[in-house]
Amino acid sequence: MTDLYIAAGGGGDPIGTLIAARTVIVDPAPPLIATYAWERPEVDPTSSPLGRRDFAGLALGADGTAAFTPATRARFPAGSTMPALARDLPARLLLLDPAEGLSSLARQVASMAEAAGGRIRIVDIGGDVLTHGNEPTLRSPFGDALTLAACHLTGIPTTVYVAGPGLDGEIGERDLLERLVGSHPLVPGRDAASAAAPALAWHPSEASALWAAAVHGARGTVRTVHGALHLTDVSPRLYHLPLRDAIGHNPVARALIDERPATLGAAADLSHRITGIHGLDSESDRGPRPDPPAGGTAFLDRDEVLKTLSEAADGARYVTLRYAARTLGLTWRDIPAVRGVLDTGTPLLRLT
Repeated sequence: MTDLYIAAGGGGDPIGTLIAARTVIVDPAPPLIATYAWERPEVDPTSSPLGRRDFAGLALGADGTAAFTPATRARFPAGSTMPALARDLPARLLLLDPAEGLSSLARQVASMAEAAGGRIRIVDIGGDVLTHGNEPTLRSPFGDALTLAACHLTGIPTTVYVAGPGLDGEIGERDLLERLVGSHPLVPGRDAASAAAPALAWHPSEASALWAAAVHGARGTVRTVHGALHLTDVSPRLYHLPLRDAIGHNPVARALIDERPATLGAAADLSHRITGIHGLDSESDRGPRPDPPAGGTAFLDRDEVLKTLSEAADGARYVTLRYAARTLGLTWRDIPAVRGVLDTGTPLLRLT
């Protein structure tokens, strides 16, 4: 018997979910993590949640589940980091496919949890799962709300975890702490964060990288793609609350439960009606980029890289690897090369 962990928002959330799983239950066995294959445009140009039809080489289980393996491949033109995460995370990654709407998603979650024989544990890195729908910096509330609603429909006991309050840059730390009053937080050990290091060495996740860095002791200002964030003594914490309390905060989840939209498009329209953010629109994070360095990454110079990043970071102590690659005119696939030039293996790049 084991619990089913759900990475609430897809993208890099499976990385943080692994850290959370290692914190919640000390168990050497690889956790079972269900996740959307729903990634940023720079990874997946389709900018939509990918389903079974979008992958070749999924491992299909007798219980109807589909798991990622290192040999899984996204079908062109889609892109996905999930196969590489299946290679580098000590976890079994299952695909959540929301294409056929809320009821279908709930059936998938129920099947996974019943096969595992345990409860459901939803993990959100940063805390936008507790959105009230009107925060000015809110960017991507739909996937998390869909997860809450689907888990509610299963009727299976579910706990919601918020890791690193505010580290996704969508809701401020202070506001989240007010919504988490009464929750006694856990703090991951460094071993839990280190388990995610092979994935963080190349993945463009920012929220999971920030959380891992905070667990390892990083404090201070970090420059991310969307702006500056601050790592505080609250940042390493992992809070938990009952599913009903999380739904009580989230108006999109409540509306999904009440209205039961029959298609993913209708569910996204509902999210737009409440928050002004359409669930199937890609995040607007494609700002102007500089030209890539002449000669590519092989000609990067350490001193020039540090000078460029320090000037762009405007006094921040750290930058994320995603921000560093973008500032240098590179893509997320060049993150290992940037690490190599700077000779660093930490979740964030320290500048000062």
